[in-house]
Amino acid sequence: MTKILVIDDERSIRNSMKDILQYEGHEVVLAENGMEGLVSVKSEKPDIVFCDIKMPKMEGIEVLERIKEFSADTPVIMISGHGTIDTAIEAIRKGAYDFIEKPLDLNRILITIKNATDKHLLIHETKTLKNKVSKKYDMIGNSEALNHIRAMIDKVAVSDARILVTGPNGSGKELFAHQLHELSHRKDNAFVEVNCAAIPSELIESELFGHEKGSFTSAIKQKKGKFELANGGTLFLDEIAELPIEFQPKLLRAVETHRITRVGSSQEIELDIRIIASTNRRLEQLAAEGAFRQDLFYRLNVLKLEIPPLRARPGDIGLCAEQFLERLNGMSGEAERHMTPEFLTGLTEYAWPGNVRELQNTIERTFYSSAGEELDAQSLRSALGPAPENAPAPHAHGGETGELLSALTLCGGDVGEAAKKLGVSRATLYRHIKRCGIDVKSLR
Repeated sequence: MTKILVIDDERSIRNSMKDILQYEGHEVVLAENGMEGLVSVKSEKPDIVFCDIKMPKMEGIEVLERIKEFSADTPVIMISGHGTIDTAIEAIRKGAYDFIEKPLDLNRILITIKNATDKHLLIHETKTLKNKVSKKYDMIGNSEALNHIRAMIDKVAVSDARILVTGPNGSGKELFAHQLHELSHRKDNAFVEVNCAAIPSELIESELFGHEKGSFTSAIKQKKGKFELANGGTLFLDEIAELPIEFQPKLLRAVETHRITRVGSSQEIELDIRIIASTNRRLEQLAAEGAFRQDLFYRLNVLKLEIPPLRARPGDIGLCAEQFLERLNGMSGEAERHMTPEFLTGLTEYAWPGNVRELQNTIERTFYSSAGEELDAQSLRSALGPAPENAPAPHAHGGETGELLSALTLCGGDVGEAAKKLGVSRATLYRHIKRCGIDVKSLR
């Protein structure tokens, strides 16, 4: 049943509208002036509003403007016995769904109600779907740092400005990139993700820009690159710092001009894409050292989102763990497991060098290895493994070096194991170890 509010200073119009609409099965609320109508919109929350234009005390156009301030999605249909083209245009421009002249035509009213109802339902369904999609990529937590990032995303998502997302491995940079896409006008188009660290340097140009058939030995057919596949949508360049320095001038040109040329072709392809890049390294420092092009850094760093490590927002650790455990309980079909206070305490006291990714893996490991219904301190110790006697305190070192040291010491200096814990390749971890000057042998 559709709830309809009729705002009109003429009693005969109000009553005739009420009789007609109730006969058609609608719930009807009446208001005899603009102020009363505004109160009814707030209290009754109607699905549709009919509002007269010429009324004492408050004109219908003003009522329309006020309704749109606090109930923008509610369809408002303006009615008038003194209508002109200019009045109708003004009403539509200020947000009216439609404009109907008096004397009111029954068929016109019913058709307008049906169309307005369909549109209102579509808007509601779209918002519901958008909330579901957004929650899929939402980072769990209520910390001040996380809420600040969410507020920034709400502000910048609507623009096409390039964004650089920074933060340690496992902190959820890709989730924030997805959120930026889902809240943008590009959300119905492709989101294409590229892991720059996983592509061999000799294939990077073909992977990003595509190639023509026969352009090199294994090019048996034409292939579109990631840039083309993202046309109309968003291209996410993950681990941008790992991009070979010799390819960066070509990427710079593509970023600046939004044009690419496939390998083996001389024809330029113009694209409409939004670029989001991410890194766990300090690009400013790399640019200053000549390991990353400064001009490319400035092009990518138009807006910046800095994602804090999990240890910097300890209040979110328990919330994340509860969410992960809730999902596992829902999937297992077995008796629900729950966390003891000691288990939660152990979670918050741990440094989490692998951040949210490591926390999720730890919850899954304890869930599947636990014999009982309780996840206790012992099961957490088993999942994390004993820390070596010479392990540094969780917060004894700052920044990237501290994260690497924590992971390496917990793994007894085993680079392969530490790479798994941090969610990076062994080669990438070796580069970080070398740059930070860490002596792995001393940790074994």
